[in-house]
Amino acid sequence: MLSTLFRRAALLALCTVTGAYAQSFALDALPAGAALNGVVAAAGEADGRKALRVALSDQVVRAGVGLGGYGDEPTYVVIPVDFGNGSIEVDVMGRLGPQAPRDVRAFIGIAFRTAADHKSFESIYLRPTNGRKREPGRPRNVRAIQYFAYPDWKFDRLRRDFPDGRYEAGADIADGEWIRLRLEIDGSMVRAFVNDKLELTVNDMRLGPARRGAIGLFVDIGTEGYFANLNVTPR
Repeated sequence: MLSTLFRRAALLALCTVTGAYAQSFALDALPAGAALNGVVAAAGEADGRKALRVALSDQVVRAGVGLGGYGDEPTYVVIPVDFGNGSIEVDVMGRLGPQAPRDVRAFIGIAFRTAADHKSFESIYLRPTNGRKREPGRPRNVRAIQYFAYPDWKFDRLRRDFPDGRYEAGADIADGEWIRLRLEIDGSMVRAFVNDKLELTVNDMRLGPARRGAIGLFVDIGTEGYFANLNVTPR
């Protein structure tokens, strides 16, 4: 806890010097200026915590055809910040919805550097039912956290073109529990921390080092997602 507080204080001091300012969102309701893209969102509660509940819209669900129909798509709550480099931290809980298709994984995470027209963005998301706490077996136990870039570099192409699995990793998580997800983004590199443990480093994000854009609270097929305590620190 103390190390987290010291880190936030240091980042805030750096932002004050450089002219970039940290922003915090409690997410106990939809933030002012936020927008919905392919999702519905409303104030909710999970495990005794107030949070923003996010799920795919009925329209998106009806349009989907199996897992390939709308997996790794621009389905997120748009948080109106202009973000390029820095850190993004948020508490998330992903669990399966009552009508979740077979083989879905309670997908939940962060989209970043999202284009205004939603035609491109990058993302790190979790698959909580693949977490090591669920003892899912191989290969699922090394597929609990995923990087992808929309539209051309979704998880299936990354697995096919890079069979060494460099864009995903395991994590000590499970569905139905609160998880702290932190991304440290610098140019073409992103480091993903799960509950303050570094789980995935991507050194060659597919869309290049100079992009900027909004942040998205991302969910995917079959997921009932909850988000709380979002902190964005540009640099």
